[in-house]
Amino acid sequence: MVAVGVIRTPSDRDTGERLLYLEDNLTTWVRRFEPDVVAIERVFADVNVASVMTTAHATAIALLVAARAGVPVAFHTPTEVKAAVTGDGRAGKAQVTQMVTRILKLTEQPRPADAADALALAICHTWRGGTEIRYAAAAARAGGPR
Repeated sequence: MVAVGVIRTPSDRDTGERLLYLEDNLTTWVRRFEPDVVAIERVFADVNVASVMTTAHATAIALLVAARAGVPVAFHTPTEVKAAVTGDGRAGKAQVTQMVTRILKLTEQPRPADAADALALAICHTWRGGTEIRYAAAAARAGGPR
C-alpha cells in the first residue's frame, strides 16, 4: 500500500459543486501517485434509487478523471471484492476490514470504513484483474493480441 484516503464532499453544496470537488481531489490523487489502473466498484441496483444515482455520478467522475489521465479502469462487483478478500462474497464490513488489515500487515485497521473498502477493492483487483489489464496493455504495445 502506498496511500489510502477518503474524499468527503461538503454536504452543504449542491450536486454539481460536490462533483467538481470530487473531480479536483481525484485528479490530485491520480497526478500524485500515477496509478497503472483505477479499480472501481460496480454500481449495483438497489431499492434506494437516490443512493444508486449518487454513486453513479461519483463513478462517472472517477471514469472521467482516469480517462483524462490515460489510465485504464477495471470494475469489480461488491460480491467479487468481498470474496477475494475474505473468501465469502457476503462478508460484512468488519470481516472485510479485518482481512484487509491482515493481508496488508497494517498495525491498525484503516479508518474510516470506506478506506478499508477501497483497499479491499485494490487487493481484489491485484489478485483477480491485474493480470488481464497488464496482458491487454502488453498486447496493445506489441501491436495486438497474440
